[in-house]
Amino acid sequence: MHLQESEYAPFYSGYIRNITSEILDELKLQLHTFPDFIKTIPEEKALYAYAEGKWTISEVLGHVLDVERVMAYRALSFARDTTVNQPGFDENIYTKNASYKNRTLASLTEEFILLRKSNLFLFESFSNGVLQNMGVANGKTVSVRALLHIIGGHLLHHKNVLEERYLPEL
Repeated sequence: MHLQESEYAPFYSGYIRNITSEILDELKLQLHTFPDFIKTIPEEKALYAYAEGKWTISEVLGHVLDVERVMAYRALSFARDTTVNQPGFDENIYTKNASYKNRTLASLTEEFILLRKSNLFLFESFSNGVLQNMGVANGKTVSVRALLHIIGGHLLHHKNVLEERYLPEL
């Protein structure tokens, strides 16, 4: 089912455009392809950043985890009660206050696998009607199904960033 532009804020359109297949199929595929991709990065490069002030590879992975958690919580919240407004979050503050620089790529990969598996159980439990529920997050209206697309598209965005800006230097 094609998303309508009214289901998400324009800011998210780039992430949503990254999804070209059924969203649950894409999220299931990413459960395998993203860890396989991360395993190609040498562990000793976990703290590499392509420029001063940019996140390290470990921080990029941690950011992907943070966003999946936030968007999954929003999806759960709107699936259960569409009257709840969710606050925004500042990804730079989240990353600054996390300990992702102290984590191995292997541990972050394992955490991704467990998080995605858990979220897939949740997402697969949503009926078509629930997927169309709308709520407000960070002052913008968004549907449950758009949140799932944002999760998948955001991951693909950062995989591309890693491939284009980080890995050519390695």
